[in-house]
Amino acid sequence: MILSVALFSLGTVSAFAQEAAEAAAPATEEAAVADAAVDAVAAETEIAGETMHHILMQKFLEGGWEWMLPVLLCLVIGLAVAIERILYLSLSTINSKKFIASVEEALKNGGIEAAKEVCKNTRGPIASIYWQGLDRYDQGLDSVEKAVVSYGSVQTGQMESGLSWIGLFIALSPMLGFMGTVVGMIAAFDAIQAAGDISPTLVAGGIKVALLTTLMGLIAAVILQLFYNYIVSKIDSLVNDMEDSSITLMDILTAYNKK
Repeated sequence: MILSVALFSLGTVSAFAQEAAEAAAPATEEAAVADAAVDAVAAETEIAGETMHHILMQKFLEGGWEWMLPVLLCLVIGLAVAIERILYLSLSTINSKKFIASVEEALKNGGIEAAKEVCKNTRGPIASIYWQGLDRYDQGLDSVEKAVVSYGSVQTGQMESGLSWIGLFIALSPMLGFMGTVVGMIAAFDAIQAAGDISPTLVAGGIKVALLTTLMGLIAAVILQLFYNYIVSKIDSLVNDMEDSSITLMDILTAYNKK
């Protein structure tokens, strides 16, 4: 709202200044300076009126779509995988202490089948590990321990699924940006060679492509790296919770087996 009012005010001032200058028919140096000031204000108003979307699109095209597009695809696909992993891990997180207390209560009151029913109605890897262990209780505690360890590894693998793709996009994004940099510099030197002279206008285009593609690749890598580290920390937390809960399960079943 404030920006809109400011732009409107600047536009009004510019229009009023232009009309005043035309009415006075300036012929002096002071009038010429006033016209230049009016043009500067109008230019600033036009630039301020541009949206961020237009600016980003302009920079994207200036960097060369053939190099910017692959980097953008790496960012979009990497974010899609990262968001999917975050949702999966969020749904896998439960209150393990409350769950263990519910399993222990069901085991005391209804036996193994009641405890398995609690695990069946609870989401997450901890509940799945508990169900696998309780399902093999009749085969002995050694079988329960082997099942818990084996299925714990399976659950860990499922949680880490997709991390390799995010890591690939983290490494690939700056590489593509650097490739655009090399191509831009080659184009700049080709322009110098063709002209036979070093001129800023000849090399500016190639250098701009080089800088913009590098910047895009680094931005994509930084964003994906932040998501990657968050996902890894989330997985580590869940794995530690799974290991603690598995030890508690063995203690519960050992005590239940002695009754």
